[in-house]
Amino acid sequence: MAKIKTSFFCQNCGTQFAKWQGQCTSCKEWNTIVEEVIQKPEKTSWKTNDTKSLRISKPLKVSEIDTSKEARIDLRDSEFNRVLGGGMVKGSLILLGGEPGIGKSTLLLQIALRVKHKILYVSGEESQKQIKMRAERINPNSDNCYILTETKTQNIFKQIENLQPEIIIIDSIQTLHSDYIESSAGSISQIKECTSELIKFAKETATPVLLIGHITKDGNIAGPKILEHMVDTVLQFEGDRNHVFRILRANKNRFGSTNELGIYEMQGSGLREVSNPSEILISEKDGELSGNAVAATLEGLRPLMIEVQALVSTAVYGTPQRSATGFNAKRLNMLLAILEKRAGFRLGAKDVFLNITGGITVDDPAIDLAIIAAILSSNEDVPIQSDYCFAAEIGLSGEIRPVQRIEQRILEAEKLGFKAIFVSKYSKLPESSYQLGIHKISKIEDLVEIIL
Repeated sequence: MAKIKTSFFCQNCGTQFAKWQGQCTSCKEWNTIVEEVIQKPEKTSWKTNDTKSLRISKPLKVSEIDTSKEARIDLRDSEFNRVLGGGMVKGSLILLGGEPGIGKSTLLLQIALRVKHKILYVSGEESQKQIKMRAERINPNSDNCYILTETKTQNIFKQIENLQPEIIIIDSIQTLHSDYIESSAGSISQIKECTSELIKFAKETATPVLLIGHITKDGNIAGPKILEHMVDTVLQFEGDRNHVFRILRANKNRFGSTNELGIYEMQGSGLREVSNPSEILISEKDGELSGNAVAATLEGLRPLMIEVQALVSTAVYGTPQRSATGFNAKRLNMLLAILEKRAGFRLGAKDVFLNITGGITVDDPAIDLAIIAAILSSNEDVPIQSDYCFAAEIGLSGEIRPVQRIEQRILEAEKLGFKAIFVSKYSKLPESSYQLGIHKISKIEDLVEIIL
């Protein structure tokens, strides 16, 4: 093979350098210089032994494009299917990122062992025996999953041509390397080249590819940011090692919503799908405790009942602390200012700690009312009834604002046995009978009277 000519370019200003250096002398930016290929052998296709497979695309009218055969692949995992938007689209490229040891490989191996399609699981990090040991705990009787330990893309494509799999899993993209790039595996050039080859293969053969990606200490996918632009879907697998629950989110999805949420429970036999997450997000306790309130929130199309815990205490060191886990700290400060201005509660000299149980992060403004209720309950040391829940947004003037899809929230609360829900007076509810009581309030003062 002819020698490949490469050079180094600054990603910020485009200045060319003969060798790598830490700082660009033109724009003075650090760590922006990367190696790029400026001359390489002609590649005709991802098929290394086929030089006649050049395919020229022709323009088509939108009305002429046929999408009737684009049936999604059922992965036999309701949570994964939900996050993808109903299943995996043929020819799509899916990138799954997460911290080391969180369960990325276990999740995709579990899917590979369940699906009734021929799957090639390519691992560049573990041996076949190591993967077999994990597979024996999950589903040792699968006849559709093939394990390949290889890191060179050209060799992987040879095995793909021989095996003809219907789904391909790569663990992980940072371990692959291509002959067309001379830099080491995991470098920016190698990741871009390997991903480009996989994209070309996936689109030409309509074979879906799932990639596992490492993350940096900042929580971003390791490698160039363009990697996330190249793929069709970017999934984030997150959770706390000290907790058994794992959360699957979609940061980007060309074939579905990015608001869906999948929840798993880590067990010795693999990851168990949690079909009713409200049960794990509401803690069990013997008696009623102050500072606890339940919020009816939504993650995509899924309604969730989430417990909010607040602790208000006198500031010992003079400067009051404001701490929020699973909630925006700036929004907490705003709600505290509204309480002090509109309801007359002097919280400026008190510490306020807020926690969303279950280890999840919530962005839905509908939990504002539950947060206010939990803070008032803790401040006055008066418990809120355990069968009360809340669903409303708080405005800057102290008004209780309505939230979207209130009927779904009410039905979820009713299904879980709640006796009353507090909503905005201005919520447009359909004319139907509910078993739980609906309390409509218009300002914070009404909530203070009911709770205290």
